[in-house]
Amino acid sequence: MKQVEIKGIITAMVTPMNDDESINTAVLRQQVKRQIESGIHALFCFGTNGEGYILNAKEKQQVLETVIGEAGGRVPVYAGTGCVGTRDTIEQSKMAMAAGADVLSIITPSFALASQNEIFDHFKAVADSVDMPIVLYNIPARTGNSIAPTTVARLQKACKNIVGVKDSSGNFDNILQYIEATRENGKFDVLSGNDSLILWTLYAGGAGGIAGCGNVYPKTMASIYDSFVNNQLGKAREYQDSIRSFRSCFKYGNPNTVVKTAVGLLGYDVGRCRAPFNQLPEEGVEAIKQVLKENAEKGMN
Repeated sequence: MKQVEIKGIITAMVTPMNDDESINTAVLRQQVKRQIESGIHALFCFGTNGEGYILNAKEKQQVLETVIGEAGGRVPVYAGTGCVGTRDTIEQSKMAMAAGADVLSIITPSFALASQNEIFDHFKAVADSVDMPIVLYNIPARTGNSIAPTTVARLQKACKNIVGVKDSSGNFDNILQYIEATRENGKFDVLSGNDSLILWTLYAGGAGGIAGCGNVYPKTMASIYDSFVNNQLGKAREYQDSIRSFRSCFKYGNPNTVVKTAVGLLGYDVGRCRAPFNQLPEEGVEAIKQVLKENAEKGMN
């Protein structure tokens, strides 16, 4: 199994698209280069911000191979391979392993309600099928299913390649419970999936965050972690607080639609989100423009 240190700010990459909604690989390579040059610590393909929910298997492979090729081993590349069914998740995970991904991030099954035993069996079956690190992905608002802290601890004990969990519940107490449930059983890394909780997750003993805002402000986001590990705690707090104005724009629509719109307004031709999840009211677009202008004047990038 690859030995990959799970840490830092991992940008949940947007997937650039052409006007016909095909993948724009040229701009995708541009964004990979931009992220790495800005100091981001790893890249995450086709998560929520990468519209993994609406890409087909062939497109996911295209995105992943493009990102891995452009990254060239400079930073780890994570692949979001979770599907509704266990069989499809195993298939996607094997694809990502063959493509050369460094870490798998596997979301919970969605739509149908799953018991904790079903969730445990699902993740264990996937872990048994691949020889590479796996980070569980908890985002109950989108999937309808949540991974209980006790289930995370069971999976940690049962599967040596399940090495961490990303929590996007927005509930900081859930992050704390993940840390508490796993800390007695060896190294296990907890990542914040909510950009506003990254610094507090680090304070609690977590490893960092998978951040959609990294698409808009990669250097700022990376600096939260870099400042923290260098004991520049005041600076870390400043960087963490600085993204609040942008996150306040999420009220205007899907957060990943807001993020992709902002990246486009910064001058990068990433296109729109795939229909039907691609609309923002004009007041939302104007609010994003204003926030980008104000933050640019502060030197955020």
